Amino acid sequence: MSPVSTDFHHLPHVKMQSQSKKALWMTLLLTVFFTVVEIIGGVVSNSLALLSDSAHMASDVLALGLSMVALYMATRPPNRRFTFGFLRFEIIASFLNGLTLAAIAAWILWEGIKRFLHPEPIQFRLMLGIATIGLIVNVTLTIILSRSTKEEDNLNVRSALWHFIGDLISSIGVILSALLIYITGWTIFDPIISLVIAVIIFTGGAKIMRESYLILMEAVPDKFDLEQIRADIQNIEGVEDVHDMHLWAISTDHYSLSAHVFVNEHIQPFCVILAVNEMLKEKHGIEHATIQVEHAILHDHGSYGKAFLAKKKPPQS
Repeated sequence: MSPVSTDFHHLPHVKMQSQSKKALWMTLLLTVFFTVVEIIGGVVSNSLALLSDSAHMASDVLALGLSMVALYMATRPPNRRFTFGFLRFEIIASFLNGLTLAAIAAWILWEGIKRFLHPEPIQFRLMLGIATIGLIVNVTLTIILSRSTKEEDNLNVRSALWHFIGDLISSIGVILSALLIYITGWTIFDPIISLVIAVIIFTGGAKIMRESYLILMEAVPDKFDLEQIRADIQNIEGVEDVHDMHLWAISTDHYSLSAHVFVNEHIQPFCVILAVNEMLKEKHGIEHATIQVEHAILHDHGSYGKAFLAKKKPPQS
């Protein structure tokens, strides 16, 4: 096989996340079952808090489906068209999950306002019973996904986890709402609790969307200090200048860096490249780097290179 057909295989741009797959399959099956139960219970009891929670559970089914697709896409190897593989689909799924959370929060907010204006009677016992079951289910699913994220860091799975953290809080909110209604007889607690749930869900969705957005925009990941990395490259023997440097994430734990360096003409450029790559791997954990060696006379980069050469010229006597 020719080198041209395999040039995108120099690093394994894939993820084989068996623990995440098991966790997502378990949560998906349990979520589908309880979503049906909660929707029926919400309609029968006429509880907005319960219906809000069931709507969020329905969004969980979508979120888990997207997460499963992303995990399977991540196992596909790179090809001629997608040379980085399909890892970025993880981030797209995360962004869509965050967007879904925000949309659900907006719907709950709207329904809560309408219920404030037009209060409706609620079947307390059914509302409390289903909410209690929901609390048990959500605690179980949150624990399963939380353990999975600790073993395999994945923004996609973390976005699914946020759905269930929201569900867990929702279940607690519904139970609290039911108890307050039972004690006081005021059904207004139902929409009040729903609005609190909406704020919490929106906060989680906004956080996931922000992280996904930064990766999709190829921003420098928060864990790296770009100027420190630039200084570390500059300190390598033979490197005279570092410019046109970029650092971005393909997915949550796959990073790439590219940089142009002006190299002293008396130093073997291959030695410089080797030293830079070893430093990036050992000190910063960056294994995928593309370093372009240049000389200012040949690659002056316009005014930038001319200014660099001007600084290098020895002062005339």
